[in-house]
Amino acid sequence: MTTRFDRPRIEAAVAEILAAIGDDPARPGLVDTPRRVADAYEEFFSGLDVDVSALMGTSLVPAESGELGELVIVRDIEFRSVCEHHLLPFVGVAHVAYVPGSQIVGLGRIPGLVDALASRPLLQERLGEDIARALDDAVAPAGVLVVLDAVHGCVTTRGARQTHSSTVTVASRGTLSDPARRAEAIALIGGPTA
Repeated sequence: MTTRFDRPRIEAAVAEILAAIGDDPARPGLVDTPRRVADAYEEFFSGLDVDVSALMGTSLVPAESGELGELVIVRDIEFRSVCEHHLLPFVGVAHVAYVPGSQIVGLGRIPGLVDALASRPLLQERLGEDIARALDDAVAPAGVLVVLDAVHGCVTTRGARQTHSSTVTVASRGTLSDPARRAEAIALIGGPTA
C-alpha cells in the first residue's frame, strides 16, 4: 500500500461524483463502486511512491567493452497508465533501446521501470521522456531510445471517438538521437519510422 494513498477520501470523492451526475451512490449497483474505484486507483497510481533510482540501482552490472554489444532492445513491454487530463486510462506497448556504456542493466528491470513510471497520472509524451531520463541517469549509456505506442481512452471514448487510432511518441538521448542511428533502432523494433 502506498504511503500517500487516502482510501476514505477517494471513496468519498467517488460517491460525490456519482451523486453529482444525478445517480444514487446508495443503489445496489453502485454501493460498492467507491471501494472498487479506490482499489483500481491504488493499483493505477502505485508508481508515485517508487524510488526509480533505487529500483534501477539494484540491477546494474559492470561489463568489459567486449561484452557490451552494440545495442540492447526490449520490445513489446505492455503498460497501462492514466492520462492526467481526463483521468482516463491509456494502454500500449513500450520499446526501450540503449547503447551500453560501461555497464548493463538486468533486462527484467526495464519492464519494471516502465511499469513504475507508467503507474502515475501523466501524459504519454512525458512517460517516454521519464523512461529515457531514468535509464540515462541509472546506466549512463551511450544512447537511449524509447518508443511508445498507446491507445487513449480520452480519444477512443469521448470527443472524436477514434476507436482505431493510436499515438506513437519517441524519446531519445545520446547516440540514438542521431537520425540514422534512431532509424536503425526503430527498424529493429519493427515499429513506425520517425
